Amino acid sequence: MPQTSQTISDVIDEVFALLQHSGGEEYFGEAISKLQHAEQCAYQAQQAGGDEELILASLLHDIGHLLDVEGTIRDERVGVVNHDEIGQQWLEAHGFSKRVAALVGGHVDAKRYLTAVNPNYLARLSPASIETLRLQGGPMDSATAAQFAEVPELRDILRLRSWDEMAKDPEWKGPNLESYRDMLTRHLAAQAAAAN
Repeated sequence: MPQTSQTISDVIDEVFALLQHSGGEEYFGEAISKLQHAEQCAYQAQQAGGDEELILASLLHDIGHLLDVEGTIRDERVGVVNHDEIGQQWLEAHGFSKRVAALVGGHVDAKRYLTAVNPNYLARLSPASIETLRLQGGPMDSATAAQFAEVPELRDILRLRSWDEMAKDPEWKGPNLESYRDMLTRHLAAQAAAAN
């Protein structure tokens, strides 16, 4: 069960409400909405053969932007600067697996890592993504990058980061949010069963 008193269906309803309401807003400096960005990112994960946890992490990677909770650091240009941490904490508190939460929690550090170890990566970032990088601490130093390279889910965190950067096409048409309801239900039910 979620760590709150919510039922699984309550959690899914809350996720949908967050993505549908706040998610309808423009995605920071891009020609798509936050909801379209989430849907595109999840689709990229599906197309690449990601497992359900990776697909859900892709769908929910920016949920921290949609929350108004204690500890939020906001910037009017780029939203919640620490949305990775906020999202990870919220997902863990609402019954998602530690892996889904960790993938969400790692996607900002993945950008900082990639810009440190791959100069070409920085050149491919959108202007909005470059601005958020600056606010999030910029590229990692070599010691921090070496430490990040050892995280257990590194490969999938980097894959999610790649899909995050790709998920900005204003012409994209694909599976909508509703198509992930069953996957969310399966995931949360499995976590609840494992906890009992």
